[in-house]
Amino acid sequence: MSTASVENGSSRLVRARGLCKGFGEGEARISVLKGVDVDVVPGEILLLVGPSGSGKTTLLSVIAGILDADEGELSILDESITELSANAKTRFRRDYLSFVFQQFNLLPALTAVENAAVPLFIRGIPKKDALENAEEVLAQLGMGERVHSLPSKLSGGEQQRVAIARALVGNPRLLLCDEPTASLDGETGHKVVEQLRRIGKRPDRAVVIVTHDSRIFEFGDRIVHMEDGRIHQVQYVNGGDTS
Repeated sequence: MSTASVENGSSRLVRARGLCKGFGEGEARISVLKGVDVDVVPGEILLLVGPSGSGKTTLLSVIAGILDADEGELSILDESITELSANAKTRFRRDYLSFVFQQFNLLPALTAVENAAVPLFIRGIPKKDALENAEEVLAQLGMGERVHSLPSKLSGGEQQRVAIARALVGNPRLLLCDEPTASLDGETGHKVVEQLRRIGKRPDRAVVIVTHDSRIFEFGDRIVHMEDGRIHQVQYVNGGDTS
């Protein structure tokens, strides 16, 4: 099986068809995505799982517009991403998408709350309002006591929560997460996934999560299993179907 598309009558926040992506040239070229079809529908938590090297993070990066597919079509919110210029993709990501990276990418000279507020600063939100918004999200993630700490004073798990808060503050239509619970203990990971689910279950939003963490499988609506650059199996968690 190589598709995680939905029925024609369903609305889609993401529609991808025939996505292919490779790296390298000539005989050294490696195909990472091999004709992937996937849809993400509003109000959905979609989990991408599979062994290392199966193409999960590459697929997430293509959906985010960070990488360009070599072949295929990608639309988000009915906008053809494959036809946008680089500058237009940047603006689209700023306005509608957020990405939680495995690397935290925090600015070392900024406090936790300032790092979390960066997307709001970029949008021109007044500093006081941006910081209040960021502080509220950090508190919801159990970071209320650490908002004024620099990244160098935070543990890996705390830095991860700051990175997640930074993705949440802009209230994105599509939230893309690469191993968001990898550095977190069970209790903190549960808090984080609850926050992600709160975003994803809104009728005009969705969350896509790349994960190896079986503890969070129960929070998904669909689990898309990838192997060797293809979609191998789709599991409907709440509906109980597997295809």
